[in-house]
Amino acid sequence: MMKQKIRAVMFDLDGTLLDTAPDFIVVVNQLLVEEGRDALAPETIRAGVSNGSKALIKLAFGIDDQDPQFEHLRQRLLQLYLDHIAVYTKPFPGISSLLDKLADKHIAWGIATNKPAAYTLPLMSALDIQPAPVSVICPDHVAHSKPDPESLFLASKQLGCTPQEIIYIGDHKRDIDCGKGAGSITIAAAYGYLDEGDSAADWHADYCVNHADEIWPIIEKHL
Repeated sequence: MMKQKIRAVMFDLDGTLLDTAPDFIVVVNQLLVEEGRDALAPETIRAGVSNGSKALIKLAFGIDDQDPQFEHLRQRLLQLYLDHIAVYTKPFPGISSLLDKLADKHIAWGIATNKPAAYTLPLMSALDIQPAPVSVICPDHVAHSKPDPESLFLASKQLGCTPQEIIYIGDHKRDIDCGKGAGSITIAAAYGYLDEGDSAADWHADYCVNHADEIWPIIEKHL
């Protein structure tokens, strides 16, 4: 593979940059208990976090979005989550040192997520990660969310580089499809929230890592 010089690194949020599952585990089970249901095993909830609130309601209650209770339960889940958004959430092991290395090499970093801004921005504010991201792209900022590549096209404008000068890292096929569609270099984060039976190797990313510590050596190849 030709080694394109890169100028920026973009991350998916849940399951790639941040381990948000511990807070989701608390609030999903809190909602289940409120509704007189048994709590779910943490690993069951963890696997579904990257798929968003609708998927978590389907998982927890076994109903689809046509059920008359679905939207009420989803909105209650989101309120519980907003109240518990950064209690246990933290960067995955290896991410903080990776961001420091990017700063040392004057490589900008940012986030392209399908998590709405109403949750992404309070979360990032609460965590106050330094060095701070230069670009944070949420579905609110684009007409077409991932797997459409629009998020990375917008990020490239904000970062002052081409999409081909971006490495995009994500823990779901939609992230890799987004990156490939933009012409960016892609890294599959196999340490993230993979659905049962899913394999990061099947997403055909340019690279695949099992720990965030494995990301920097890949970036170095493209400097």
